[in-house]
Amino acid sequence: MTQDVIFQTLGTLSGKSIGVVTLNIEKALNALNINMVQAMTKQLKQWQTDANIALVVLDGSGDKAFCAGGDVRAIYHASIANPHKMTDEACDFFTQEYQLDYLLHQFGKPVLVWGDGIVMGGGLGLMAGGSHRVLTERSRIAMPEVTIGLYPDVGGSYFLNRMPGKIGLFLGLTAYNMNAADALYVNVGNHFLASDDKEPLFDALADIHWNDKTEVNHQALTQLLNVMQDNVSVEIGDSPLEAFQQQIDLLMSGDIEDVHYQLSSLQTELDWLKRAQKTALAGSPLSWHLVFAQAQLGTELSLADCFKWELGISVNCCAHGDFCEGVRALLIDKDRNPQWRFNDVTQVTDDALAALLTSPWQAHHHPLKDF
Repeated sequence: MTQDVIFQTLGTLSGKSIGVVTLNIEKALNALNINMVQAMTKQLKQWQTDANIALVVLDGSGDKAFCAGGDVRAIYHASIANPHKMTDEACDFFTQEYQLDYLLHQFGKPVLVWGDGIVMGGGLGLMAGGSHRVLTERSRIAMPEVTIGLYPDVGGSYFLNRMPGKIGLFLGLTAYNMNAADALYVNVGNHFLASDDKEPLFDALADIHWNDKTEVNHQALTQLLNVMQDNVSVEIGDSPLEAFQQQIDLLMSGDIEDVHYQLSSLQTELDWLKRAQKTALAGSPLSWHLVFAQAQLGTELSLADCFKWELGISVNCCAHGDFCEGVRALLIDKDRNPQWRFNDVTQVTDDALAALLTSPWQAHHHPLKDF
């Protein structure tokens, strides 16, 4: 039996070691299951306090994906078996996934994420927690939760609302696939290398004189990535998000009915925008309302409070929302024909929305109260 996640330590000339985490379910595009989340959390906590570990690298096996999200089948089956109830499976998975994401954000030591290939959903949650987020010419990054009756969680409430203009809202509604140039523009990534640069990068990491001081190690890693980026052999290409920022902001302006009308009546020759339009209009109307509620949080909430807000919504989606139907249509029956609870964003009732937005816990019982 292969391990779903592999942990290694690499020696360096300085005597310090590098902790390497490799997500290892290539056939499932390295999608996260709860066992992987638990194993990573345990190992990362050990490395965080190990004076010999100078930095951590997160990587995915194969050349297709870093991580294509979470393996939601177990949550689906538990939710189907317990309709309209919060299940342990949903609560445990989302709680532990968010704890892992938060650990990465608060890690202290450098965390280098090799964001090659597909980085979606839960994969973007991991990547967002890294201090050094490397993109390649093959990076394809998205938050496609609107297609399964969820919304962009894993800290999306924090990082989407800090993107330029209305781009966070656009990404949440349309599941638009960002390329490396897009991801740099919105700060999902902060370095760009060729996919072929992975081995040279690991070789160079072993030659750095790593220090006992975390900030010195951060600077050394930044310096190395900047030097490699200056000599990169591939073109990064253009960012549609940057080039069409103004049009995206106009398309996403107004209330939910305005935006739905603007997207519905949009005439465009741009293939990427046609795909975004089609995905958004086929998405869950409940998800639309959640994405709008999320955008209205603005930048007031701390990262910890964003994760607390998201946890309540995520477990509610499994009990009362469109999640089960979305997963059924996309992953179980694969008919790609979800029968959403509401036909249109205008038909979503206040009661249905309140059931999703009301936290199932009092503050002192919240699973993430220790954040």
